[in-house]
Amino acid sequence: MENKIKFNSNIRLIMVLSILILIVSILFLTFGIHKGNFEYAMSLRIPKLIAIILTGMLIAFSTVLFQTTTNNRLLTPNIMGLDSFYVLIQTVIVFLLGSGSVFSTNKKLNFVICVTLMVSISFVIYTTIFKKGKSNILLIVLIGIILGTLFSSLSKFMQIAIDPNEYASLQNKLFASFNNINDDVLVASLIMIFIIFILIFKDIKYLDVMSLGREHAINLGIDYDRLIKKFFIVVSVFTSISTALVGPITFLGFLVANVTKQLVKTYKYSYIISICMLISVFVLIFGQFLLERVLKIETPVSVVINLIGGIYFMYLLLREGKSC
Repeated sequence: MENKIKFNSNIRLIMVLSILILIVSILFLTFGIHKGNFEYAMSLRIPKLIAIILTGMLIAFSTVLFQTTTNNRLLTPNIMGLDSFYVLIQTVIVFLLGSGSVFSTNKKLNFVICVTLMVSISFVIYTTIFKKGKSNILLIVLIGIILGTLFSSLSKFMQIAIDPNEYASLQNKLFASFNNINDDVLVASLIMIFIIFILIFKDIKYLDVMSLGREHAINLGIDYDRLIKKFFIVVSVFTSISTALVGPITFLGFLVANVTKQLVKTYKYSYIISICMLISVFVLIFGQFLLERVLKIETPVSVVINLIGGIYFMYLLLREGKSC
């Protein structure tokens, strides 16, 4: 009876979130549009809405996956330094070639470079650590923190040295932005994500058992090491795509993943992942609509999310410290 009640409450929450996303999406697409500019406005707003939905889903999915495999609710994929590496890539391009370079102005080429390099460095880290056949997750996190600090330091050094006008141009890529989405990049991202989802769909059910920990999962017959490697690669690819598509949003995944675990009292990751992705999408669409359409300010929604997420992170950190 209790499981049935939880089942109904989770389904109800999914339906409510879906309706809210539908409502705010319609408002985002139609608010402030006149008959004379309808087609032009739709040509800009529809790709932007798709990019927001795609980014929200990728960040939420990769964060839940990462927190489950590391068995730590305070960690996010960005702890591996991928967002810092993205900033470093953009800074190096402007520092060496200038903001007018084809590698900077061509969004499709820039996207391919960023995703390729970010996935490559993740693959090198994982294969180096996993080649002994042991899933040393803490070592991955530690290396990620060290590399993130290194990438950030190198980026700041070059940003100080470059021309102020070049730096102003670079600034636009250092914050998550849903403006001027490239349709070709969006289509390529959708194809990549669809293929990866097909490859890992049958493995998602094992997260229910993996959340119990390595020893329990192995005792229950789960090929834990293989799944850890597979999930870490998926996390790196999804994080790379979302970061290269719109820029780094550091605390979004952490915020929505922890809010989801507060709302959803179940061990079934089919519900946890679904609800987390819906919350993430709603937060991004509503935040973008509020800032861009209602308040009409140019502050990126990522700045507000990082502010709220940072405060929430400190709250959970202090609460965990008191409980120890």
